[in-house]
Amino acid sequence: MSASIRRLTPLHAPEAAVGVQAIRALESQRLGAERGASPSPLMERAGWDAARLLRALNPAREPVHILCGPGNNGGDGLVCARHLRQMGDDISVYLPESVSRTADQAAALAAAIQAGVTVFTNPSPPKTTRWLVDALLGIGAQGPVHGALAETLHLWAQHPARRLALDLPSGLDADSGADGGALRCDHTLTFLRSKPGLWTGAGRGVCGEIWLSTLGEGLISDDAPLAPIQLGGHHLITDWLQWSPRSRQPHTSHKGRQGDVFVAGGELLGAGLLAAQAALWSGAGRVRLASAQNSLVLPHSPELILDALDGLDRHPNQTVVVGCGWGNQSSQPLEHLIERAARLVLDADGLNAVAHNPNLAQTLRSRSPLARASILTPHPLEAARLLGCDVSTVQRDRLAAAQAIAEQFRCTVVLKGSGSVIAHPNRQPWINTTGHNALATAGTGDVLAGWLGGLWAQSPTGDPQHLAAIGVAWHGAAADAVPTGSAPLTATELIKAMYALHPHSMI
Repeated sequence: MSASIRRLTPLHAPEAAVGVQAIRALESQRLGAERGASPSPLMERAGWDAARLLRALNPAREPVHILCGPGNNGGDGLVCARHLRQMGDDISVYLPESVSRTADQAAALAAAIQAGVTVFTNPSPPKTTRWLVDALLGIGAQGPVHGALAETLHLWAQHPARRLALDLPSGLDADSGADGGALRCDHTLTFLRSKPGLWTGAGRGVCGEIWLSTLGEGLISDDAPLAPIQLGGHHLITDWLQWSPRSRQPHTSHKGRQGDVFVAGGELLGAGLLAAQAALWSGAGRVRLASAQNSLVLPHSPELILDALDGLDRHPNQTVVVGCGWGNQSSQPLEHLIERAARLVLDADGLNAVAHNPNLAQTLRSRSPLARASILTPHPLEAARLLGCDVSTVQRDRLAAAQAIAEQFRCTVVLKGSGSVIAHPNRQPWINTTGHNALATAGTGDVLAGWLGGLWAQSPTGDPQHLAAIGVAWHGAAADAVPTGSAPLTATELIKAMYALHPHSMI
């Protein structure tokens, strides 16, 4: 396989994603340095790397069919077809009739035909095909796919062939991850740089395993206008070693230096209890749980310190986690907690209360001028309530939705879901790459809120966006230890699984 190809899933090293505009700038820069060759050297490298990856994925050399669209993504597919045919593989290509072609694609088509590649204009799948390459649209898709291309994707969605997408599955928005009718693929080989849409929204569901070909990294100058979005993966857990007082003070640290967390529970005691236990297992030195039903807690978690909701006034320098199971309690104690918290993690019913109560919303906004940082952890419905829109609007552009909430309340925002987005005012967001549907069970959001509170208590001066990215990656990494499609992780088991991922954990 080409040395320029790297597998990105699971992500174990720092990586960034850039949007379509930056990718176009990179392409223009590269083409300017290599002008005159036909087909384009970029297209030639992309097609060659696609052929090499497909050869590695298809060692039995089963028949391959390549769907080629009218643009340069189709040209990449034609170059791939030519190389595979020259290696002796059974290759056929679908290419729509009566479409205008770029000069590079026309040259790639002529070379493929000369090499003996069979070209079909009928989109119906050949019966013998065992591998499909999607080179229809690439990053050119904007909005839902229509017409003949949509019909072609629908035909192939019913076919049992394994699928490799070039750049990204056709119909997936490269910037937002919105699904415009994308074909679900087993693998995606993306070019130059990773794209945000591969990792959030519908991206992880339709891309399969994600690979990156830089197409000759050394030819891209460092001053290209990338505006990168950081991707959070398993490597962020080891980043915690640089922040944790246990690692920085292995012999002299004590519980007073590990930070205090105050979890304000509500009507649903279990939610607050899960958040408190997660904060404790994350490494916080002391965790107080305040709830009207505290008497029920002791048999389950004797390590927790039971308190009342006004206990924050007696111990003001704490990280406060509030909203988990809050229910329909009065907004007055919630407003007091939001106002007084040194560091605030606001989740669940606390977010719903802010969405429906202008006074609470103003209290939350007023924290930023006082240099009191906040982390909000909405799921898509809670995000929609905060923005005054519907869930489909949030999911259509998750990065924009998270950023809008961050700017509105001047805080860090974790928009949960597939490819959780971690936004902060006036910064590029992070996208989390860990986790899957093993987390789709009650209480896992409460665990995340508590874990974030516990990490933040241990590093009270740490950057909240980076800390949130660490916590979200940790949360998903625990699920990654469970095979996809298997039994869910209950919230209690999730806490144990996250604890087991502590660097040098002995569990």
